[in-house]
This record gives sequence, structure tokens and C-alpha cells, in this order.
Amino acid sequence: MSEPVVPRTISALHDLSCNLWWSWHIEARDLFKYTDRFLWKSTGHNPVKFLRRIAPYQLVAAAQNPAFLEKYHAVMTDFSNCMSSSDSWFNTAYPHLKGNVIAYFSPEFAIHSSLPFYAGGLGVLAGDYCKEASDLGLPVVGVGFMYPKGYFLQHISVDGWQEEIYEQLDFDDTPVRRICAGDRQPLKIAVQLPSRSVQVAVWQVDVGNVKLYLLDCNNEENWEIDRQLSSQLYLADRETRLKQEIVLGIGGVRALRALGIKPTVWHSNEGHSAFMSLERVRELVEQGATFLEAAMQVQSATVFTTHTPVPAGNDVFSLDLIEKYFKTYWPSLGLERDAFIKLGLDETNGSFSMTVLGMRMSGQCNGVSLLHGGVCRRMWHLLWPDVNEDSVPISHITNGVHLPTWVGHRMSMLFSKHLGQDWLTRQDDPDFWKRIEDIPDEEIWGVHRWLKNKLISRMQNRARTRWAEDHVDPSQVLAMGGLFDPDVLTIGFCRRFTGYKRATLVLSDIERLKRLLHDPLKPMQIIFAGKAHPNDEHGKHLIQEIYRLAKRPEFGGRLALVENYDMHMSRYLVQGVDVWLNTPRPLQEACGTSGQKAAANGVLHLSVLDGWWYEGFNGANGWAIHNDVDPLGDSPSRDREDADDLYRLLQEKVIPFYYDRNINGVPSQWVKMIKETIRSNLPLFSARRMVKEYTKQMYLSVMLADQTDATLAPVPEQGGHRH
Repeated sequence: MSEPVVPRTISALHDLSCNLWWSWHIEARDLFKYTDRFLWKSTGHNPVKFLRRIAPYQLVAAAQNPAFLEKYHAVMTDFSNCMSSSDSWFNTAYPHLKGNVIAYFSPEFAIHSSLPFYAGGLGVLAGDYCKEASDLGLPVVGVGFMYPKGYFLQHISVDGWQEEIYEQLDFDDTPVRRICAGDRQPLKIAVQLPSRSVQVAVWQVDVGNVKLYLLDCNNEENWEIDRQLSSQLYLADRETRLKQEIVLGIGGVRALRALGIKPTVWHSNEGHSAFMSLERVRELVEQGATFLEAAMQVQSATVFTTHTPVPAGNDVFSLDLIEKYFKTYWPSLGLERDAFIKLGLDETNGSFSMTVLGMRMSGQCNGVSLLHGGVCRRMWHLLWPDVNEDSVPISHITNGVHLPTWVGHRMSMLFSKHLGQDWLTRQDDPDFWKRIEDIPDEEIWGVHRWLKNKLISRMQNRARTRWAEDHVDPSQVLAMGGLFDPDVLTIGFCRRFTGYKRATLVLSDIERLKRLLHDPLKPMQIIFAGKAHPNDEHGKHLIQEIYRLAKRPEFGGRLALVENYDMHMSRYLVQGVDVWLNTPRPLQEACGTSGQKAAANGVLHLSVLDGWWYEGFNGANGWAIHNDVDPLGDSPSRDREDADDLYRLLQEKVIPFYYDRNINGVPSQWVKMIKETIRSNLPLFSARRMVKEYTKQMYLSVMLADQTDATLAPVPEQGGHRH
């Protein structure tokens, strides 16, 4: 398909479509929707695809429409101002540090559903980080993978089994461009694997001022097996996963070098990219440094963030595999086999741990919530055996969410009306949000009801479409929420389906649950949404259990499982449910950013005191299940106690508060809690606060340090590691 022909007077539409800045600016999205609302919806809100399919006469008409031109010029002025970033927070606060670059490595980035390069929370966090970095003018470049098959689309069969559908991405329909070298041929870097070299191409995605560089192994020079290395996320085979991480870490460094980018700070988002530190050591050794000198210099410039609260969640490889893939590499570091293995050796299981490697090669390490920081210090105390657990040098920076992406447009308009048009610039100021009390109860409740109606309408339309187009069984329409009622208290449980998240805790006592669902005066309904990893049989069985219950007539359409939980559907859910339910086993949830998104929209939280909620709960902005953080693991008694407390809270607190209405039909106590959850949680759990903390607590010390005078203790060749 040829490139779109856009009239000269609105030609910048094409440039705008190729920068994902539009994905978090409603006025920019409205430009495309204004010209053809149906096409905008049918293209999945993808402006590149939209411009390639819209009839030329429609663009000509838009270019001659004064109302459209007024909107167009306003958006393009805003876009231009944002892209200049001359008066951004970073450039204003630290003008002397403009020449620095932060390289942010992550295996997945979730920016918009048109680029399905993400599986879940890790990618959404990385995407929110990049958007906020752009908003703040932080000099960030991202490094990840170009996944042409992305993550899977989820369909639920008639018997409730998850089916994974992979669709090949059409690069022509996405805001990506191939990086070319000086000879106008695709830029490629080489990564050595046993007996062969893999050629890796580089693609660029613009996210406001942030550039993402995505690695692509699908090149004709490569063996067929190697061409599949970047085909999709998190391939299960351990050897394939190791090759992916070699390409991401080592190949990512080489890609930045080929692009002429010289980062000051190297930030590894989880252990998947930890090999990047080894490649930087190799470069320095090649220039004449000893391994110890090189390792010390690399440490001092490296930040490592771990998101994993349980040992089993860390990426590990057998020593045989490591030897197979690195026996020709470790000599270039000036190391023998045993010294190399010790860099990533997890002595508790005798494997090579990417988290251990990442921590040993980083000068600064952090968990992603207050509780998680403590969990990490306990988990990894063995790496610093000579210090007390409390002194283990792993800090925490609690995750946050990008408010322009996740706050509903109607809620944003309400904030602008009563708090001022500049509320986004003051989003991380807790004192500013005391003014939330100025919003009339009727207005904030009206906005919430509008968002809830939008969610339920979306669910019903999805169910209707599946019935009409895919000829699903009518019972499946019921199970997808086809009968949901916007006037009924609606609870959302939306997250990855895996054992520790205890998705079925609320289903523990079916008869008790039925009474709550079918109370004639105060009923409730529950939405479940989420995917199980393709190789997680237990997670798939949890989905099947919920789906089969949702199809049963005795539940009367009060349970639903929404298919294909992605960024687009997530926005409806975090904005539209009444209560966000989260029931992880204590100390096994690192953070849980989905709940932060819901709270920013005034959705009340009902959760175990784990992850971010341990910091966010104040007794007046939601409810805490069990009200302690005692880590009883998989204890059946703990599950029973938590389920009983969950039912008690629903019956005694949540349901009565929701249905207690004043003369105007407004639940005054509920709205009071909506205001309190926004006031207390929105500024503290914003990505703006998070990115500023990374800058002040971690990046600045690297940028201001004289790298030739690093004071960190070196990594010993034959033993433990001290910071």
C-alpha cells in the first residue's frame, strides 16, 4: 500500500501519526477521529493505519474545514512545544546536565495497543516511564525488541479454555521506521552465538522526545531458528530465552554504539537485559583496562530495578547453557570460567541468575515498592553476607502510572474545570490535591457513572460482536458480561492469571457469594479479565473455572470474564468499575500498578496490604483485607481467613456504602471515599513522582560523578561482591 497523500495545509498529520505522543494527548487523537469516527475505531485508534486507509477526499475536506484547521493548528503548536522541551522540568532544573543520556533497557514496552510489544505490568511500567520521561524532558533512549508477532490475542473457548492467537504485525501500519546506515542500507549489528553470528537490525519508535530502539533478528542472513528469536515475547524454551537475552543485552549496547549514542546512565529494567553490563566491561577491557577496573566503572554508571518478589520468578539458566554460549566470550573480559560463572551464580540452586548478575554489576539497585524493597533485601542478603539485612544496598522507588494515559477523559475534564487547566503540571503535588473537596459530589459521581456506563456498554458490544461474527454459544455471551447492569455495584479483578494472585479467592464460598450477587435490594457483579502465560496450565485452569461459573444460570449474569485484556480494554476497566479487587498472597505482589490506575480515577481499592497498597491505604480511601502483612505463603488457613474477611468487608462495608444514597441519589459516603482516594493516591503514585525520584536518587549521582574516580568497591574475580 502506498504512503498516504495528505494535503499540504495539513501535511504535519503524517509526522504526528508517526510519533506516539498522540497516544496520550486526547486533542491529537480527536484530529483523526474528527475526519472519520468509524474508520478511527475500526483501525484500532492507529493513526498510521488510519491515514493509509482514509479516502483522499476526506482529507481534502478536512483541510478546507475551518473548525478542523483550528483544532489542527492548536495540536501542532502543542506538539511542537512539547518536542522542543527547552522549558521542560529536567532542562530547567538541571541545565548543566543537558548532554547526558539515560539508556533504559527493557524486554517489553507498552505504549499503545497498536504496538503489541508487551505482555503485562513490566511493559506497561516501561511504557509509562518513557512517556513521563518525555513529558519531563528527561534525556532517555529505550532499548528493547521488535516483536512482529507481539503477545497473543486471547479467545476463550466454549468450555472456558484459553486459546492463543498470534497475528503478524504489518510494519507499514505501525509508527515504526527502520534505521539505515550511511549507505542507506538497513543498519545491522552482529551478535555472536556458538558457530555463527546473528545479524540484528534496528527499528526506531518515537515516544514524544524519547526514542525507542527495537532489535530485530528476522533478517535473511540469519539461520531460520535465529530469525525467530525476536518473533514474540518470552519464548518458553530456556536456550531460546538465553539467546534472546544475549541479543537484548549485548546487541543493545552494540546498537547504541552503532548509532553514536553514548549513555551516561545505563538502567536495566529487570534482569532480562543484564548482559549489557558484561558487554560494556568487554569494551573497556579491549581498551586496556583490567576486568576489575572495567567492572568498577560499569557498576558506577548502572542502575538495576527488580520487579520480582519471589525467587522462582527470577530468570535463571543452567551452567551448561551458560558455558555453551559464553566460553568464547569470557576471555574477552579477562576472566576464566569460574570467575565468570560467579558473577551470576545463585548459590541456593547452583544456577546462573540474571538478577544476581544485574545486582552484582550495578552500583544502585531498587525494588518497586516499600514492602518489595524489604523483600529484596531479605531475598538477596546472600550477595552481601557481611552486612545486616537492613543494610543490604537495595533501595526502593515505588512504581507510578502515567496519568495522561490512564485518567479517563471525562475525569480529566472535571479536574480541569474545578482545579484548573494546569492540573497535570501539578499532578505530583499532594497539597494541590486537597482542592478535590471543591468538586461537588453530584458532578464527580456523574462522571464516575458515565465511565461505568461506557465500560459496560463496551463489554456488551464485545459480547454481541462475538455472538454475531464468531457464532459463539449464547451461554458465552452471558459469560462475557452481556447482561451486566450499570446500576449494580461492580467489582473488577483484572490481572495476569497465576497462582499467587488468587483470582478465585472471592469464589471460595459459592453459596455465600450467590447471596451477595443476588441480594434483591443491594446486588453486586464481578468482572474478571486477564491472560495466563501460554505455558501456565494452572493459570489457564483458573480462567476455565471462572468462565464455567460465569456461564451457569444460577449466577444470573452477575459474573463475567472479559477476553483479551490489553491496554485498550484496561483503560475501560480501571476507569469504570466501582471497586478494584486485588488478593495476592502477602509479600508476593511487587507493586500492582493496575490498582494505582484505578485509584487515579476514583475507583476504590479492596486489597490485601501488599505492594503499593501498603503505602496507599490510610483507612479512609478503601479497604484492607486481613489488615496485616504476615507472610504465611501458601497456607490454606490464610486463604480461608482472607476469603472470610473479604466476604465480611463486602457485606458490612462495601455494599452498604455503595447503596446508601441521599435525596439526590448520590452515595455521599462513597463519594467522600472517591475524593479521598484521589487526594491521597493520585499524586503519590504518579509516574511523574516516580521518574523524578529515579532522577534525583539514582541518575544525578552518576551524571555528576567523575567516572575516572569511581569509589565503588570492585567485583572480585573469585567471590562475593560489595558496593
